[in-house]
Order: sequence, then C-alpha cells, then structure tokens
Amino acid sequence: MQELKKNRNTLQRRIVLETVQNMTNHPDADTVYEKISKEHPLVSKATVYRNLKILAKQGLILHIPMLDGADCFDFNCLPHYHIKCRKCGGVFDVDLPYQKDICSKINRKRGFIIESHQIVFSGVCPDCQ
Repeated sequence: MQELKKNRNTLQRRIVLETVQNMTNHPDADTVYEKISKEHPLVSKATVYRNLKILAKQGLILHIPMLDGADCFDFNCLPHYHIKCRKCGGVFDVDLPYQKDICSKINRKRGFIIESHQIVFSGVCPDCQ
C-alpha cells in the first residue's frame, strides 16, 4: 500500500512539474490546478498545492512570493527578477543582470546574514497602459 501511495505521489508530482514547465506566464497555484484538472480530473487542488511546495523546496521550480496577491511559480530557476502589473496582475521576467553581490553588500552595511532574496517590481504593463 505504501509503495502504491509513493508511486501515485510521484506521478502527480511529475504532472504538476510538467504543467509549470509548460506555462510561461508565472501561474499561481489555482491556475496550475485549473490546467491540470482539465486533463487529470482526479488530481485534487490540495495535491497540486502540496506538490508545488515540494517542487519549489527541491529547487525544481521557483516560488515567487507576492505581497498583494497569490504567490506565483516559475519554471526558470535561475536567479532573475520579476515585475508585476498592478492592473492585470500579470507577472513577467525582468531582463536585467542579476546582482549576485547584493546580499554581501547588505551584510557588510547592516550585519545581516542574507540567505536569499526575491525582488518583484510593480508597475503597469504595456497592454494595460
């Protein structure tokens, strides 16, 4: 029974991972669930949420915390910045060099030991202007 449960979770996790990898719009968990439920109606919302957390923790997808809405996920795990449109809610990649040394600069100035950072800019996208 335990082996069956383990295999099912692995299959469901693979489905969640493949779905995020095929979405280029930085989806939130509900959007990922909606996409999955069309092809796999037996996969529950709780399963999708749980597996998104696990996949992000494993470093297979990027979890993007949002202060003013649902957190998003990204297939691109390389360090990069995002911008969120305050009108449509879309999240987009920012094509700027990633500042690798920003954490050490803060450490030197403030004494914090910075373990990671996420910078999400806010603005209005060209379609909403």
